[in-house]
Amino acid sequence: MTPARVAVVVPVYGNAATLRPLADRVAAAMDGRPWRLRLVIDASPDDSASVAGALARDDCRIAVLGLTDNVGQHRALATGLAAEPDADVWVCLDADLQDPPEAIPELLDRLAQGDVGAVFAGRRGRYESPVRRLTGGLHRRVAARLTALPPDAGAFLAMGPEVRAAVVTAVTEQGAPSVVLAVPAAGLPTVSIPVERDPRPVGRSAWSARARLRQSVGSLLWAAHVRRRRR
Repeated sequence: MTPARVAVVVPVYGNAATLRPLADRVAAAMDGRPWRLRLVIDASPDDSASVAGALARDDCRIAVLGLTDNVGQHRALATGLAAEPDADVWVCLDADLQDPPEAIPELLDRLAQGDVGAVFAGRRGRYESPVRRLTGGLHRRVAARLTALPPDAGAFLAMGPEVRAAVVTAVTEQGAPSVVLAVPAAGLPTVSIPVERDPRPVGRSAWSARARLRQSVGSLLWAAHVRRRRR
């Protein structure tokens, strides 16, 4: 049986210091599988674009998509997913190394069982402050009740073709505020598997507290909208 072609899509903003180790770890994790790494540079103000360009020149499996305007993590992810139509399976993860690339094969193997449309890497570990763990956990539990997503679902996930198509449409055309909350639009079951997160090795989140709050409120409003449509 021919192995599934995997596209790993990563939004990049302020991640110049982690892109090389990220690419190395993705390559090691994907050994034996056909893969492509799509780095979506979300109008990053640092040297991320030049570092990504050098990586692409050194490895034909790495592609770079540069955005002239900062569109945010989830729209950048959807744009990257749209730019990789020839894969069989798609994986989304962050560029700051909190999402360990070594967990990708576990996600792919679970997805290959064929009974779900997407597999989330369930959040585990003390990778964020107690306050953010509390508020983020509450937000995810409420969203899970509204959408039937796993309560530990986040933007580190593997998805099949139906989910990928639904996510791209929901985020780019229908106003879905996140890739995560767009997944139920495919109408397929989902599951999560526990994955330990790593502390961010350098830097900090590019989002301000106000931006995170705005994203959280928008996500819950969208989740409520999805629930009403399912009734």
